[in-house]
Amino acid sequence: MTPAATATPLPRPRLDWRLRFAALSLIWGFSFLLIKVGTDGYAPFQVTLGRLVFGTAVLAAAMAVRRERLPRGARTWGHLAVAAFLLNALPFSLFAYSELTIPSTLAGICNATSPLWGMALSLVALSEDRPTRLRVAGLGIGFLGVLTVLGAWQGFAGLDARGTTMALLASLSYPVGWIYVRRTLAGSGHSHLSLTGAQLLLATLQLAVVTPLFTSLPTRLAAGPLLAIAALGALGTGLAVLVQYGLVAEVGPTTAQMVTYFIPVIATAAGVALLDEPLTWSTPVGALVVLAGAALTQARPKPREQVPAKAPAARERVPS
Repeated sequence: MTPAATATPLPRPRLDWRLRFAALSLIWGFSFLLIKVGTDGYAPFQVTLGRLVFGTAVLAAAMAVRRERLPRGARTWGHLAVAAFLLNALPFSLFAYSELTIPSTLAGICNATSPLWGMALSLVALSEDRPTRLRVAGLGIGFLGVLTVLGAWQGFAGLDARGTTMALLASLSYPVGWIYVRRTLAGSGHSHLSLTGAQLLLATLQLAVVTPLFTSLPTRLAAGPLLAIAALGALGTGLAVLVQYGLVAEVGPTTAQMVTYFIPVIATAAGVALLDEPLTWSTPVGALVVLAGAALTQARPKPREQVPAKAPAARERVPS
């Protein structure tokens, strides 16, 4: 890099990062409502396939504008196929199936458990991620919040176990996928946009194979659910990824990941206000406990201050 290139400032984004952060929170928060609306007219696999098609189209357009190419190498594509299954095809499908029987508010809160699963898994799978008392306490507090949301003291009365389990498994799939990506694709030399575009393309192909095996063509095209699926894919899967990468580049991953804590709040508000979903005291209280625990699991110990080495005594120095 030449000195002139180093001195040239990068173009600043038009929108302040706080506005983009708020937009990302709203987009992902409303995703669970859009899934619910989509499943009113189409089968869950069809909702997921449509979501991936629209999301892939947005990333393909972004790659064309930035003149980026898909990654090369059979090994890279093999790892991306696994990542596509764990981070897209599987969790998207599980959430779509779960919302056949549980409210979108509960699905959004289950999604907030991803940091808890991630912390628990990283302690086992990532040797550099050391446990601390604070993070272990956060893990316990977070899962206590999950039990509060699910009404454990009432014997989980009125809870659809199958749908809730699917939503929790979907949230577990994300950290499993990210740990896999971290172990296999870190330092691959490809841009995040290129890798994500290829990943979504592979997830789309996976659902294109599976969907005809388990569903039949819809007898009619329901306009409302179709628009919900288009918004879910173009905004919640395509545009959201681009906004997230911009935030990470500008304010760092720690601040960008804070969006996770706003998603269940927005998902709950949207489900209650727009879909008339029921809300009991245990749902918001448990959600707050989950978020508090998740925040603690992300806490990192402060680096220890290193004591500067003492200079050698004058009589020990070698004359120059």
